[in-house]
Amino acid sequence: MALDQQALLLAGILALAGCGSGFLAGLLGVGGGIVVVPALFHVLGAFDVSLDLRMHIAIGTSLGSIVPTSIISLWSHRRRGGVDWPLWRQWAPWIALGVVIGSVLASFARGATLTAIFAVMALVVAGYLAFVRSDYHISKSLPTTPLRQLISIAIGGFSAMMGIGGGSFMVPTLTLSSYPIRRAVGTASAVGLIIAVPGAISFMATGWGLDGLPAASLGYVNLLAVAALVPSSLVFAPIGARVAHTVSGDILRKFFALFLLATSMRMFYSLT
Repeated sequence: MALDQQALLLAGILALAGCGSGFLAGLLGVGGGIVVVPALFHVLGAFDVSLDLRMHIAIGTSLGSIVPTSIISLWSHRRRGGVDWPLWRQWAPWIALGVVIGSVLASFARGATLTAIFAVMALVVAGYLAFVRSDYHISKSLPTTPLRQLISIAIGGFSAMMGIGGGSFMVPTLTLSSYPIRRAVGTASAVGLIIAVPGAISFMATGWGLDGLPAASLGYVNLLAVAALVPSSLVFAPIGARVAHTVSGDILRKFFALFLLATSMRMFYSLT
């Protein structure tokens, strides 16, 4: 296949990943990065990018692409009154602190370590979606100090190390604490923005000037990949948000759990 044909094919694959990213960000609040990161990881492998760099680039680029997606998803949920701003103000500073910690740790971690973290956490999210009912609760109220701060830091840290918007952890945390699912999804969209912006900047800084990066890269954030991902993400984020406010997502949760299971297994296999 000619180089320009290969580039078009890969751009098309990333555009499809962007569709899934935007739709899921709006629909389930799980963070579209959980779709984008594995797609980027394998696309970069087709370009023979070093395995040590591949996961860092996938995570940094995913965070960069989540910024505009989160803005559109947040705007859509805010119009419907789906964002709990007082709750956001309680959690946001500690989540941002977690992002900084996670980004620093990621800069020192080997690519294989980040791949393993992603695979394990994707498996955890898949298990939650597949086996935990959306109306199941373990607490009648939200966590309070200091547990709230610790959970917030963990959400920010793991999200930054995985390149996801935070909803994969924020939504289960809230709903398991008897918080309404639709408000949880809307509030998670606001959380995604405070993860994506500092996370992307951190990955730009820590990867700046390294050898072996693909063309058009600002550190670990590849601008060509972002350009392929973002337009379709922007189109599908409000669609997902509309669906989230009109239909039950139980069947979609099961399908997405199967997708995450397959993704996790494939990421584990790449480590062998």
